[in-house]
Amino acid sequence: MKLTLRKNLFNVLAFVGFVWLVYLISVPLSMTSWDLRQYGLAPRTLKGLTGILTMPFLHDGFEHLLGNTVPLAVLLFMLATTRTHARRILFCLIVLGGALTWLIGLSSPVVGASGLVYALTAYLITAGLHERKPVPIATAVLIGILYGSTLIWRLLPTAGAKVAWDAHLLSATAGALFAHLTLRRKASESPRDVSESLTAIPGREVPIP
Repeated sequence: MKLTLRKNLFNVLAFVGFVWLVYLISVPLSMTSWDLRQYGLAPRTLKGLTGILTMPFLHDGFEHLLGNTVPLAVLLFMLATTRTHARRILFCLIVLGGALTWLIGLSSPVVGASGLVYALTAYLITAGLHERKPVPIATAVLIGILYGSTLIWRLLPTAGAKVAWDAHLLSATAGALFAHLTLRRKASESPRDVSESLTAIPGREVPIP
């Protein structure tokens, strides 16, 4: 148990640490033609396609990075400790949230991990409500308590001219849809389906209630 927690914590810190490393590298480059922020997500442009993957690692200043660090670390740790295949889920959320923003987003260019924060939040809350299990539900409630009012405010156009509210909203939508579709498919595999598949094994009979 302790080993698993340490491993999860290490993975979270490694991810967040990489985000910080990219920022530290980008600071001196921002004063040159190699400003990394140019690789942010630009909706419906070929160049902006790279932003689907690079957007969460690029930030527009220290305050922007600092504001995303704590919620990102907390949500990543919640994901790692409550879900199996957390890395796969994280990758899917990055790609789906970025792709949806690239397709119908309004802001340009979009940089920052806040979209990923919204995708993780929506995924964990939807998973908690969908499964109706104590740990996922507690996770959803904790997220609501910690970030509820701030998260909702930044989903609206009134969040401010410098806030990519559309990227937040679309990433949250992607997170909720991904949780709903994947967990619904998992729930559809009933015990009876499993029993029926076992009866198909030669030489084995399983009573079906």
